[in-house]
Amino acid sequence: MQYSFQKILKKETFSVVLNMQIYIALVATCASLIGLFANGEWSSLKGEMEGFHKGRVSYVMTLVWTAVAWQTTSVGVVGLIFAVSSLFSNVISTLSLPIVPIFAVIFFHNKIGGVKVVSLLMAP
Repeated sequence: MQYSFQKILKKETFSVVLNMQIYIALVATCASLIGLFANGEWSSLKGEMEGFHKGRVSYVMTLVWTAVAWQTTSVGVVGLIFAVSSLFSNVISTLSLPIVPIFAVIFFHNKIGGVKVVSLLMAP
């Protein structure tokens, strides 16, 4: 991406960062939707939604806020590439991986076992 900013786009503005993220997300969404319909998985979505133990609204809200969080993260990562460097962006991304499971243990009182400890140590 840093190469794209410097050599191909030849612009380094925040709107270019957002455009790059929007186009990447659009292509990923189209590929996912094509796969969803080509595989026939779309027919099981209603059952999955109804089987969600907190209800349909919670299911949809979980999906929506997960998408918002990932897009915010992606814009932040691309912004770090734009502002600093791709190496710094990768370091920050790698070091932030174990934070979510640690927060799950702290805030949701999730149990932590041997497998989680090993995965936390292997994440960075």
